[in-house]
Amino acid sequence: MTIVAEAELARGWDIRVAAVNAAAGEIYVNPLIAMTQNEWRFVMAHEMLHAALRHGDRVGGRDPYLWNVAADLVINGWLLEMGVGTMPDGALHDPVLKGMSVETVYDRITTDLRRYRKLATLRGVGLGDVLGQPLPHPGEAARAAGLDDIYRRALTTGLAYHDSARGTLPAGLVEEIRALDHPPLEWDAQLARWFEEHVPAVARVRTYARASRRQSGTPDIPRPGWIRPVEVERLPTYGVVLDTSGSMDRELLGKALGAIASYSRARDVPAARVVYCDAAAYDAGYVPVDDIAGRVQVRGRGGTVLQPGVDLLERADDFPVDGPILLITDGQCDVVRVRREHAWLIPSGASLPFTARGPVFRVQ
Repeated sequence: MTIVAEAELARGWDIRVAAVNAAAGEIYVNPLIAMTQNEWRFVMAHEMLHAALRHGDRVGGRDPYLWNVAADLVINGWLLEMGVGTMPDGALHDPVLKGMSVETVYDRITTDLRRYRKLATLRGVGLGDVLGQPLPHPGEAARAAGLDDIYRRALTTGLAYHDSARGTLPAGLVEEIRALDHPPLEWDAQLARWFEEHVPAVARVRTYARASRRQSGTPDIPRPGWIRPVEVERLPTYGVVLDTSGSMDRELLGKALGAIASYSRARDVPAARVVYCDAAAYDAGYVPVDDIAGRVQVRGRGGTVLQPGVDLLERADDFPVDGPILLITDGQCDVVRVRREHAWLIPSGASLPFTARGPVFRVQ
């Protein structure tokens, strides 16, 4: 990333300490601010995480500033936990929010708008440090290509270096990096929000039946460890109706199934109910999410009739009555009616031969 340290630009755009634009690959800093090297290290890590975790793209219909504040609270908590540099005075931090996702923190702070709108990001009070567009400045830096790939590769490489050092990375940060394992496309953030809304993650609980791993300093004091419920009825799942007709693009299948598997792992979904459809419907049953994008054997390459697959899932006794359905097709299909929560994944530029009631994500 390019660091743009220009006093005039910082003054003109009210940047108190720093701001970032992920698309341009630029971090804007105020060179007139006096900070130590460790404080600058904290600021750089803070802005890079904003960019790499795509906080600007994930805002959706939320209030941009409060979303920025929520992201700051989560990121600063991670950096303090990892011991990256020194947090500068005035940076946002609340120990009560430890372990929460940005979405959860946002939902919490929106209950006290008057207080949180007065807080300051690294850019300033009432101003977000995640910029929606690059700032104009003299000698404008060249725009890099494939920045999403660069950010994702940097994060996954860093995670690989830390795999051998257990307990040094916050669990929330690890989950978000793993969710980026597959290429983050424009439809990716929308699909992630769909998963957050319709495929709830399993809540962890503490139990003394399993000892905590973080007790080496006080081995004589029993501490509860984290576990996830193992009851089958409490585990989240969803259905996948997959078009396997002869017109279906293998690249589309790979991207769509890869993203689905990635988000399923991030939300602790053990298996998804998969149905293949061409001229007929083939029920593959519950498929482990690790197999969805890899070892799944596609059957049938005839015409495209998806309605039998949807009917099969909606009538299945072993599929939850509120289980959402993802339909993956190239758009060359029959008219489909789905009577429960659902979404479509189709190629960019394609269209469905009917008006879809669920959201349509266009895979590029």
